[in-house]
Amino acid sequence: MSDHRISIKTSLLWTGLYFCVMLLYTAVDLTVWRKLDGPYAEWCILVTMIALSAVFLLILQAKTSFRIKILEHTTRKGILLAVLCAVLFYFLLDKGLDPFFERLFPVSETAYQESMLSLAKSPVSSFIHVCLAAPVIEEILMRGFVLGGLRNTKGGLAALLISAVLFALLHFNMVQTLSALVCGVVLGLLYIKTGSLFCCILTHCLYNVISYFVMLFG
Repeated sequence: MSDHRISIKTSLLWTGLYFCVMLLYTAVDLTVWRKLDGPYAEWCILVTMIALSAVFLLILQAKTSFRIKILEHTTRKGILLAVLCAVLFYFLLDKGLDPFFERLFPVSETAYQESMLSLAKSPVSSFIHVCLAAPVIEEILMRGFVLGGLRNTKGGLAALLISAVLFALLHFNMVQTLSALVCGVVLGLLYIKTGSLFCCILTHCLYNVISYFVMLFG
């Protein structure tokens, strides 16, 4: 478990800064890369996202006492628990809560489906983005930095709830936001239980992989 300490204000600040990074690479995508004709536009989007996120994480470590320790406290039991959590997410969310959320917010569901269709047009780069890069970056920030730091200052319950809410707010779509809130709580519990950032990354990646391939081939 991380040994750094942060305040709620600090967690809000850095989550907000990452949100600005997301807006920035989205703006670059819309104004620059989507206007390119050719097979490399989607890869340019991916490289931009990874590069800007990597710079953000480097600045985060430079300006705070947080250090990225992905493999620390990882055990076989933790890995098994992570795999089980990924499967749980699929049945709890994709087969359970998501259809209910979709009926509550039909406009958000339409926008979400449109974004999924755009991802299917470039499956390889989209896979790397959705199933690998985004989960790694989000787990480092939300579980490693926010939850780990707040747990050392505010206690486990407050840290769990705050990190879950902030994680949910990073998602632009109401259907995704509500699902992300559930995911944030479970991933937070997994992090508190195992102390392993890798286990949280593994759960997040595997769940996205399952959902991604079901979307393409289901």
